[in-house]
Amino acid sequence: MGKCSREPKNPTKSCKAKGSNIRVHFKNTREIAHAIWKLPLVKAKRYLEDVLGHKQAIPFTRFFRGVERIAQAKSRHSNGQGRWLVKSARFILNLLKNAGSNAEVKGLDVDSYSVYML
Repeated sequence: MGKCSREPKNPTKSCKAKGSNIRVHFKNTREIAHAIWKLPLVKAKRYLEDVLGHKQAIPFTRFFRGVERIAQAKSRHSNGQGRWLVKSARFILNLLKNAGSNAEVKGLDVDSYSVYML
């Protein structure tokens, strides 16, 4: 992954995490990022752990051609098409854990931390 496309508005109250040379599909990772955008960090982690356990599916909103319909995806406000993206979810979950650790080092409150700019 390259540089961030833009910097946060208030860098003292935000933290970053970055991965490089990760072997995941861009389109699948984009759908996960869209699903957890604006979620609190704790809820985003729990959601991705449920995806890894096949309890919840990631709804596909943009790149959905050839994606099967799943009843679990209907509960996330989509057209019912979704998948359990284990490899990408594991990568994003590690990034969220890293960002949470970075927030603790900065002295920020991790419970009120939300996911923006993935």
